[in-house]
Amino acid sequence: MAIRNIVKEGDPVLHKKCRPVERFDEKLAALLDDMIETLKQAGGVGLAGPQVGILRRIFIMDLDDEIIEAINPEIIKQSGKIRDLEGCLSVPNKWGYVTRPKSVVLRAYDRNGVLYERKFSELGARCVCHESGHLDGQLFTELVEEYVKPEREE
Repeated sequence: MAIRNIVKEGDPVLHKKCRPVERFDEKLAALLDDMIETLKQAGGVGLAGPQVGILRRIFIMDLDDEIIEAINPEIIKQSGKIRDLEGCLSVPNKWGYVTRPKSVVLRAYDRNGVLYERKFSELGARCVCHESGHLDGQLFTELVEEYVKPEREE
């Protein structure tokens, strides 16, 4: 496993639409393992393929110490709305309020090519939407309704 560089705002790769994953093989498993290590080291909640320079439809989330891998993900249902604070590993030191669905149903494949559906709410739903946006070339900054200055540690 290796820590990957996280692509930062300003890099054109963050605004490109990702292609579907076609092969579920050792290379994909290695990429997922690297992304998990990178996410843990960065202290984030989610990480998408383009954030590590890979233009494939893949993201991972770390929710309540559970790693969720989503390959070729689709949001098939959404309900409610909730406005909350968001940040992004690719946009350091920027925080803002974004309105997202309160709950979503995600359909995706795992690393073994097994299709699953799972419902997420609150933070999980926010993360699914945020990471799915990355796969279509969208940054959360395009949706921010109000920016918040980060608190500084003294």
